[in-house]
Amino acid sequence: MRIINFVSIKLTLLLIVGIVVGFYFRIASEVSLFILLGLLPLLFFAARKQARRGIPFFEVLTAAASIFLGIFVTGLATHNSLDKSLVQDNGIWELKVIEVLKPTTFSNRYIAKIQFLNQHVEKGKLVLTFRPDSTKTRPKIDDELILFGNPEEINPPLNPHSFDYKDYLSKQGIYHQVRADYKNVIVKDDPKPSWYGRASRFREHIISKLKQKAFGEEELAVIQALLLGQREDISEETYSDYKNAGAVHILAVSGLHVGIFLLLFQFLLSPLERLPKGKTLKLVVVVLLLWAYAFIAGLSPSIVRAVTMFTFLAYAMHLNRPTNAFNILALSMFFILLIKPLFLFQVGFQMSYAAVFAIIWVYPKLQRFWFPENLVLQKIWQLLSVSIAAQLGVLPISLYYFHQFPALFFVSNLLVVPFLGILLGSGILVIILSLIDLLPKFLVSAYDFLIGAMNNIVAWVGRQEHFIITDIPFDSVQLVSWYVLIVSLIIAFSKPSFRKLAVPAMVIIVLQVYGILDLVVKSQKESLIVGHQSKGTVLMHHHGKNLTVYANEHSAKKRMVQTYAVAEKLDSITYESLKNNYTVQGKSLYIMDSLGMYPKQAEYLLLTQSPKINLDRLLQKASPKIVIADASNYRNLVKRWKQTCYRLNVPFHYTGESGAYLLRPSDR
Repeated sequence: MRIINFVSIKLTLLLIVGIVVGFYFRIASEVSLFILLGLLPLLFFAARKQARRGIPFFEVLTAAASIFLGIFVTGLATHNSLDKSLVQDNGIWELKVIEVLKPTTFSNRYIAKIQFLNQHVEKGKLVLTFRPDSTKTRPKIDDELILFGNPEEINPPLNPHSFDYKDYLSKQGIYHQVRADYKNVIVKDDPKPSWYGRASRFREHIISKLKQKAFGEEELAVIQALLLGQREDISEETYSDYKNAGAVHILAVSGLHVGIFLLLFQFLLSPLERLPKGKTLKLVVVVLLLWAYAFIAGLSPSIVRAVTMFTFLAYAMHLNRPTNAFNILALSMFFILLIKPLFLFQVGFQMSYAAVFAIIWVYPKLQRFWFPENLVLQKIWQLLSVSIAAQLGVLPISLYYFHQFPALFFVSNLLVVPFLGILLGSGILVIILSLIDLLPKFLVSAYDFLIGAMNNIVAWVGRQEHFIITDIPFDSVQLVSWYVLIVSLIIAFSKPSFRKLAVPAMVIIVLQVYGILDLVVKSQKESLIVGHQSKGTVLMHHHGKNLTVYANEHSAKKRMVQTYAVAEKLDSITYESLKNNYTVQGKSLYIMDSLGMYPKQAEYLLLTQSPKINLDRLLQKASPKIVIADASNYRNLVKRWKQTCYRLNVPFHYTGESGAYLLRPSDR
C-alpha cells in the first residue's frame, strides 16, 4: 500500500506547500485569489477532456490550484492592516481579549483582537501587556477594553540563537504589541459573548468548584492540566519531572487525551449498535461528546485541533476500513489548515499529526513483527508498540525544538498511559459531581491518591538523570534528513530488498557528509560576542568548536551560553573572569567599567556598569571605531552617550536595542 497515492494526502501536501510559500514570500491574497479564479474554468475544461499526448492537464491544474489555495488562505490569516501603515503616535484602541497568556514576573499578557483604532475599523491581532498589579482584576476572555497606547513592533531576540518570540508570534499572524496600565483601561459593560468566552468561563467555574475540595495543591494543579488544559498552577519542579520523563504530553490536553476519550466513548456506547441505524447514532453521540469535552476544556486551539482530528478519525472507525484512516487523517489536516493555515507552524500541531500518523502506519507493522501468545505480554507489547510508533513520529521534531531525548520515555508511558483512561474517565466523573455538589469525600481522596501516585512515578523516572540526554544539536537539515531516514527504514524493513535499503543508506551518507562539512565550516569560525545581560557583562569568544565565556557571575549567564553552544554545536565551554583588554586577531576591545579608567587607545570600546566619564574627552583620546554599551548601564546614561556619539559621528551600539554585538576578524 503506497500511502502517497491517496488523493487526500497529495492535496494536503500541496496545500502545505502553498501555505509555506504564502507565509515566507508574503504573496498578497488578492493576487493568489485572481490566479485561483483563473484556474477554475481551466480545471472545468480539463476535467471534461482526456489527457492528450500523455500530459495530465487536470492533475497539473489541480496541483496548482491547491498550492494557490494555500497561498490565498495564508494571505488572509496573516493580513493585518497595521502592517501597511504603522501608527507612530498614541491612539485610542478598542480591543477584545481572545486569549490569556501565561503571566511572567514582569508582565501579564493577552492576545487581543483589534476592533477599532481612533474610531476606525482595523483588522488583526496584537499582544496586550500590563505590569502586574495585585489590586486590579485581570481581564478575561471576551472582555472589551478601551485604552490609550502606541503599537510597538515585537522585538527580535537580543542574543544569538535565543528564543525568537517575534517569529513565534508572526506565525500566529501577530506583529505588534501595546503596553498599557490597568488604571488607564476602561472595561466595557456587557461585551458581546463568544463561544470561546463561554467555554473559558465554564472552565473557570469548574476550577473554582474543584478548589473547594480537599485535593492536594500539586495534585489539583495536575488535575487542572490533565482534564482542563490549565497548566498555570503547576510548579516548575513537577513540570520538569514530567518533561524529563518524556511524559509532558500528559499535562497538555491534546490528541492523546481525545484519543482515549474516543476509545472510551466507543466502548461505553457500543450497546447503541443494536438499535436500527445504531452505528450512525453512536457516531453522532460520540462526536457530540468529544465536542462537549472540548467545551469543558475551554476550546483552546490545541483541544479544538485535536477534537477536529479525532472527529474525522471517529468517522474512519465508523466506516471500518483500515486504509481510510490515512485518507481521513489527511482530510482532517486539510480541513484544519484551510480554516487555520498558521496552525502548520505550531509545534503542537506538528507533533500531534506526526504521532497519530506514525501510530496508524507503524503500530500494525510492529504487531505483525511479533505477536506473543501470552495475554500479559500481548498487552505490554501493544503499549510498547504504540509508544515506539509515536516516539518515532515525533522524535526529529522533539530534537529540533527541545534538543532533549528522555531515554526512559517507554518506562513512563508503560507505567502511566495504561491507567490514563481510568484517570480521565474518573476525572470527568469528579468534575460532573463537583458541579452538582454531590462529590463524596472518599472519591476526592481516591482520585487525589491516584494523581499523587502518578506524580511520584513520573518524578522517579524523570530524576534518573543518566537516562536524560540533553543539549543535542539538531538543525533543519537534520530534521528533514532524519524523517527521510525513518520513513525509508520502515519501508525497507517491511519488505526488505536491495533497492529499498539503498535509500536509507544514501541518507546516512548524506548525513555523514553534511556533518563533516558543517564541522569544517564551524572549525574555521571565530567571533567575540558582547551579550545582552541586564545584571552584568558577558563576553563569549567563539573559536572553532570551543567557547570561552568571560563573566563574573557564571550562573546568571548559563542559559544564554548553553543555548548558543547547542545551536553552534560546540564541544567545550570554558569560564573565565572578565578583564579590561581583549584582542581577537589584531582587533582590540577595551572594557570600561564603573572604575572609569581611560585607555590610551581602543579600536572597540565597551561601556559597562555605568562608568562616570566624559565621553567627549574619551572619544578624542581613544579614537574608537565604535562604542558599545551593554544592558548593565543606566538607560539615561545610554541615551546621553548615544547623543554624544551621534554628534561626533561615531557609531554607537546598545545591546538593549540592537541586541548582542558580534565582533568578527573579517570586520573592517
